[in-house]
Amino acid sequence: MGTSATGKVLAVMGWALGLFMTLPAAAAERADVARACWAPEALAARPAERAVRRDPNARGGPPALNLASNPASLRGAIRRVELPPGKKLVALTLDFCETPGEVAGYDGAIIDILRRERVAATLFLGGRWMVTHGERTEQLAADPLFEIASHGWAHRNVRLLAPDALREELLGPSAAYRQVRSRLLARACAAPHAAGIPGDIRLFRFPFGACNAASLDATAAAGLLAIQWDVSTGDPDPHQSAAAIAERMISGARPGSILLAHANGRGHHTAEALPAAIKGLRARGFEFVTVGQLLAAGRPVVTDTCYDARPGDTDKYDFLGRTAPAAASPRSTSSSLEAGPRDGWSTTTLPR
Repeated sequence: MGTSATGKVLAVMGWALGLFMTLPAAAAERADVARACWAPEALAARPAERAVRRDPNARGGPPALNLASNPASLRGAIRRVELPPGKKLVALTLDFCETPGEVAGYDGAIIDILRRERVAATLFLGGRWMVTHGERTEQLAADPLFEIASHGWAHRNVRLLAPDALREELLGPSAAYRQVRSRLLARACAAPHAAGIPGDIRLFRFPFGACNAASLDATAAAGLLAIQWDVSTGDPDPHQSAAAIAERMISGARPGSILLAHANGRGHHTAEALPAAIKGLRARGFEFVTVGQLLAAGRPVVTDTCYDARPGDTDKYDFLGRTAPAAASPRSTSSSLEAGPRDGWSTTTLPR
C-alpha cells in the first residue's frame, strides 16, 4: 500500500480515535440531556408513528446550504472493518429514508429494544425525515447509545443527479441536523450539557446503496465518509420473516461487519427479529458498537464503487420506475455474504 493510502487511513483512524476517546464524557452529558428533557413515556414507541403516509405537500428543499466542510481524508465506500485477531465487534446500522410526497414512519419499537438491551447503533437519518420528525431526531441525538449519520436529503439516486441536486442530497441532512441540534440546545433542560451533543455529521450512506465516481468525489469533497454494509437483513421485503432476518444477522456477521436494517416503517418484521438477533450475536461473542467506534478499532475495507452483495447489483436503481434490463437479485433479497470484486472494481483493506 502506498504512502498516500497510508496517510489517508491514518487520518480516518485519527478522526475515529479522537471521537472514541471523547465518548465516556460525551456519553454522560448526552444521557443527562435525555433524562432532563424527556420522561420515559415520551421516549417510548407510539404504534401510529410507524406508518408511512402519503402527503403530496411533503416536498421542498433543505435549509440553506451555507456549510463549510473540510474534505474527507478517504475517498471510496467503506463496507466493513478488518479488526485485530480476537476482537469481535459489529456495527448495527438503521436507515430512516424519506422521499418527496410522503412522511416516512418512525419504528419506535426498534429503538425501544435497542435501549432496553443497551445495543449501540448508527442511525442514518434522511434530511427530510429529520424535518418531519424533529422531536424524535432530538431524542435520538441526545441518546448516547446512538450515532447520528446521514442518508441523503430525499433518498434520490445520486448517480442520476446534476451537480446542484447532488450537493443538496449530500449537504441537506447536515443543514437539517444543525437546525435540530440548535433547537435541542435551546431547551433549558439541554443547555447545561451542550458539550455532549454531537456536532456535524461525518458519516453518509448513499440512497439505494448506489454511487458512481462523481458522487464518491463529491462525498469526499463534502467532508463525509461513505458507509456501505456487508450484511443486509433484507427487511424492506414484506415476505422476509423475522426468523429469516435474525438468521441473516447471526450467520452473516463476522468481526468488523456493518449490518443494514431499516426503522422508517419499511423495515418489515425488524422489531420482531431483533431480540433473537441480539441474543444470537452476543452468544457468538460479538459486541455492538457504532460505526465510528468500529472505524477506531481496525482498518476500513474500502471499495471504489457501491453495491449490496456484489458489484453492479445496485445499478438497477437507475431504471426505477422504468423497464430495466436483466438485473441482479434485488437488494431486499440478496445474500448477506460479500462477493469478490467484479472486473472493473477493486476492494482494498487500508493499512492501519
